[in-house]
Amino acid sequence: MSGLSEVSELLRRASQDPVLRTALDRAIASYWKKRKAVMARYPYIVKLAEEVRKIKEWSIDHMDELVSRALESVERAGGRAYVAETADEARRIVGEIVGTGKVVTKAKSMTTEELKLREFLQERGNEVYETDLGEFLVQFLGPKPMHFISPSIHLTREKVAEFLREFMGVDVDKDDVEGMVALVRKFLRDKYFNAHVGISGANVFAVDSGATFLIENESNIRLSVSLPPKHVAVVGMEKLVPTMDDAWKVVEVISRYGGYKVTSYVNTIMGPARRSAADVGPDEYHVIFLDNGRREASRDEILKQTLYCLRCGACQYLCPVFGVVGGYWAGLKSAYSGGIGVMWEYVTGDKETASYHSFACLLCGRCIEACPMKINQPEVLREIRKRIMETF
Repeated sequence: MSGLSEVSELLRRASQDPVLRTALDRAIASYWKKRKAVMARYPYIVKLAEEVRKIKEWSIDHMDELVSRALESVERAGGRAYVAETADEARRIVGEIVGTGKVVTKAKSMTTEELKLREFLQERGNEVYETDLGEFLVQFLGPKPMHFISPSIHLTREKVAEFLREFMGVDVDKDDVEGMVALVRKFLRDKYFNAHVGISGANVFAVDSGATFLIENESNIRLSVSLPPKHVAVVGMEKLVPTMDDAWKVVEVISRYGGYKVTSYVNTIMGPARRSAADVGPDEYHVIFLDNGRREASRDEILKQTLYCLRCGACQYLCPVFGVVGGYWAGLKSAYSGGIGVMWEYVTGDKETASYHSFACLLCGRCIEACPMKINQPEVLREIRKRIMETF
């Protein structure tokens, strides 16, 4: 099992990285302070999460039906809808929509990270810019997003200041966080207004109205998808729920368990802009519903729990293994991280690599305590271990 040895060495090196240690300690302490305040202020969120779990269970069991209805909803609203069975098919569809030699602004999206979509479009001669501050830093500093909500938690302000000095060519104070944010904002502002295509994922998708919901705090998503003439949304099939009411419940649970009392912006997008010739807004709205292993997982009584995940990232912050090695757990080639990331990689990516990473889990169950959907990660990871062992 040479793959297991490689995984062990990767995690050993990560555990000895002092910069990663500092960054993780800061991020985890900050998250739990915010979460404690949120749970105290909104105690009803626990019951709402239980309701959302039932919505997700029904939706995953009726995935094919919801996809069929979603296709109709998007087309009825004036958009164009597609089904991508595989990652290759999804990339091909996006590639045909975007073309070559274009400027693309890209909103934060784990699903498009799963597709390695930015790299694919860049290889076709396009300029692609991540517009979430954390994702922007990861785009240039690497090695991968380290957390579902906070992709750059492995980067200290000292490292970010050093990068911006070189990238922007101006003096940067490591303690002036607002100043560093302003520099990136100024750089991206030009990209928003010159972009040919805006690409997003979806936090949840309401089938009855064909509405894509996008949650954010920076307003970068709103700019990314409303200013360019084309908007492409890549929606994992697990994000579909039956109604707008269901979707708003999902939005609130994601926000609260993500550690936010109030999320700054919630965007609901239902088709291309309806406007006069003088107004701005996308002329084209394309929605790609991505399978890439999701349908198969929905029929597996153990693995289907993966699809209940809202990607709020709460489990990652409570996990003792993640607290030591961060997003290196699940592998550098995986878009995902942590125990839940291992599960997502097993469903959508490299099953063998994910299987080796499953052995890093302590099976302590703290993730279940943190998770609004009460996903039993230890149960799923045990099953993944079992399946890889049966091949030897």
